[in-house]
Amino acid sequence: MADLVRPSRAFWSGKRVLVLGHTGFKGVWLSLYLRKLGAEVSGLSLAAEPSSLFVETGLDRLVTSRHADIRDLQAVKDSVRELQPELIFHLAAQALVLRSYQDPIETYATNVMGTVHVLAAACAVSSVRGLVVVTSDKCYENREWLWAYREDEPMGGSDPYSSSKACAELVTNAWRSSYAHRDGSIGIASARAGNVIGGGDWAPDRLLPDCMRALAAGEPIAIRNPASTRPWQHVLDALSGYIVLAERLLREPKRFGEGWNFGPVDEDVQQVAWIADRIVRTWGEGARWSHVSSGAFHEKLALKVDASKARARLGWRQLLRLEQALGWTVDWYKQHLTGSPALPLTEKQIDDYGKLGVTP
Repeated sequence: MADLVRPSRAFWSGKRVLVLGHTGFKGVWLSLYLRKLGAEVSGLSLAAEPSSLFVETGLDRLVTSRHADIRDLQAVKDSVRELQPELIFHLAAQALVLRSYQDPIETYATNVMGTVHVLAAACAVSSVRGLVVVTSDKCYENREWLWAYREDEPMGGSDPYSSSKACAELVTNAWRSSYAHRDGSIGIASARAGNVIGGGDWAPDRLLPDCMRALAAGEPIAIRNPASTRPWQHVLDALSGYIVLAERLLREPKRFGEGWNFGPVDEDVQQVAWIADRIVRTWGEGARWSHVSSGAFHEKLALKVDASKARARLGWRQLLRLEQALGWTVDWYKQHLTGSPALPLTEKQIDDYGKLGVTP
């Protein structure tokens, strides 16, 4: 087992980094995290929703921000060529399972062909030395068994979202094998995290945002699938994995250009009902939840990923156990909903996270 490795300020200082999908929940946290490490951050994404974390933090004033659709190949190529990044994090995606059922064409066009466009643009610009394609733990062929999925398990998916992420993984691997590994000039890796939680996620039909909206309105939380089991982790644990992977990728592109899981320990793979119980207990004030019909669309009941490769080869560790991750998340929302601005709340948690695991 490798020693704990943390993102390196010395490594990132002055690095030109492009975050695709920087207006999304994870994209905002990643952009702010990289800025804290001293990187020169730019972003490319669709325009943000008015009530999003991107708008609430004023991120457009902190990074070089451009708006384009990754389904537009020329727009992606032009942006990468003009920004001249050394590293690209690709997080731009249609990221909602239920929306993928409602609009599968958009989902495949964004998650599959959008990834093709990003790969083509990255390989066409000589400044780009590394690309981390962020997919999902749902990219695996889910057999709903007890064991965690490892990086060499078959890709698959029985719903449009999961299938599109599996396709993005296959495309990434094909591009890496056909082009990137030919001369080793660019490293291409993929990252598959668990169900991330953290302050500022307002996406519809996700557990934590749905809980926070209900609690803020003084209503009971409506839970669709209380028995579903997921690998929950704080957004900063997942992002630290992406960042450490990117560092190694830039140093040794062939060795680290492959797929990587970033997930919690087995004890933090918990049912939705367990999460809901902890949230209402932490929130207090008479909070409660109830089970409602899940509707017509099927969602897999069981899923977890094995992150032993990242622990052994990257030195990555989960630093926030689930109870603590939920505490940080609920605290972020409670403070924000009572008037605290989003930017200092988010940056303080990034600072606090940076102190975890550090010997005084």
